Amino acid sequence: MIFGMSTATYTLVHVLISLIGIGSGLVVLFGLLNGKRLDGWTAVFLATTVATSVTGFGFPFEHLSPAHKVGIISLVVLAVAVLARYAFHLTGRWRWIYVISAMIALYLNVFVLIVQCFEKIPALKAMAPTQSEPPFVVSQVVVITLFVVVTIFAVKRFAGTGVLRRA
Repeated sequence: MIFGMSTATYTLVHVLISLIGIGSGLVVLFGLLNGKRLDGWTAVFLATTVATSVTGFGFPFEHLSPAHKVGIISLVVLAVAVLARYAFHLTGRWRWIYVISAMIALYLNVFVLIVQCFEKIPALKAMAPTQSEPPFVVSQVVVITLFVVVTIFAVKRFAGTGVLRRA
């Protein structure tokens, strides 16, 4: 039992929160690419992404794992994004700091999603049982490359314009 839930139920809640974080993060990304703040979607994205990292620490563990390290990094990056967005109101350099930190947080969620897919989906696990095989490595390289490119465009279109449109 974890927080009064069976492990299966807790896992399901954690996964659902993670998927909402990824989905809302993709909406926020498209908003950034179009120079729009999307305040409601941003709040959902940041809240669920924080919740994803926090609930990740609720699973039983005996030592600090790579997943915990990703969670810690994500929480630090999210703290920067929240400060940039809500404390500094996206003024000046805080615009691009927000875009980069928010996109790193989204990337980390997607990174973990890919890891989990390769661990849990039998066909993917068969292709990369140790997650060091080419299918896994190629998928991660493609995803990080895509995130770097779209983050650069988001910085240019959202942070570079100095114009913030509410939507």
